[in-house]
Amino acid sequence: MRSRDGNHTFSLSICAIILFHSLALSASEYLISYRYVVKDALLYNQEFEISHSMHRCKGFSSNTLILESDNSKDLKKIIARNNEKFINYIQKIGLKVQHYASTINFQNTSTTIITLKTTCFKVDFNDNFVRISALK
Repeated sequence: MRSRDGNHTFSLSICAIILFHSLALSASEYLISYRYVVKDALLYNQEFEISHSMHRCKGFSSNTLILESDNSKDLKKIIARNNEKFINYIQKIGLKVQHYASTINFQNTSTTIITLKTTCFKVDFNDNFVRISALK
């Protein structure tokens, strides 16, 4: 016959592992990139990409942004509703700005490209808000 004591410690250790992993995984990690192109003072192109991270991102949390979520779990919609707050937040993280200007036959043309390179963010969803932290 099998001893119940051996099964008890094994099942207790499995439950502890599941509990600690669920607590550690409560905050998801997302990869976010952003590119905004203005040509001759008109919006030419805007790309905003969000995807789940396939592996754990290394680094520590830096600045934190808190946005209202209204019980939604769709990060792209939450950021779209709070677009200005998010743009101000990523400006603090660091954007790459490129500007090109030229004049040909007295015609001025200019192009400005604002880019946030693909950055890993830790995102924690709660009932009424979302906490977003960039990992550095």
